[in-house]
Amino acid sequence: MKKSLRIGFNFGLTSGIITTLGLIVGLHAGTHSTLVVIGGVLTIAIADSFSDALGIHVSQESENKDSKAVWEATITTFLTKLIFALTFLVPLLIFDIGMAIMMSVVWGLALLTILSYYIAKKQKQPAWKVVLEHIIITLIVITITHYLGDWISIIFV
Repeated sequence: MKKSLRIGFNFGLTSGIITTLGLIVGLHAGTHSTLVVIGGVLTIAIADSFSDALGIHVSQESENKDSKAVWEATITTFLTKLIFALTFLVPLLIFDIGMAIMMSVVWGLALLTILSYYIAKKQKQPAWKVVLEHIIITLIVITITHYLGDWISIIFV
């Protein structure tokens, strides 16, 4: 895979997983509303995909990358984040909210494990270290957003 496409894919997938999981868990903890969580996922899938794509675009431009590579990374980031963020809607549309949240966490951690394993092998590093590091960071985000959602529901609802 071309470097510009790999940059966009890896960034888009990682951001799509962590951002969407944080949003899902936080909104669920704060509202317990399936509709609110679905609305949040749709909003973040579009707005944050554009935001991250622009971030990658500016970052690549600042490194004086050629225009084609910049646009490849930009478009790949946008599409990867959009598509993978939208996959989190599937359990929300099929299962009750509690089960959907658990399935979303498992789905996100599985995707991140596969990506982390691939990255570790490409860099010739021990896969368990890379996978563990990325999973721990994701679990920290999930935990913080859960408690933040709880706190928001106590303070503002």
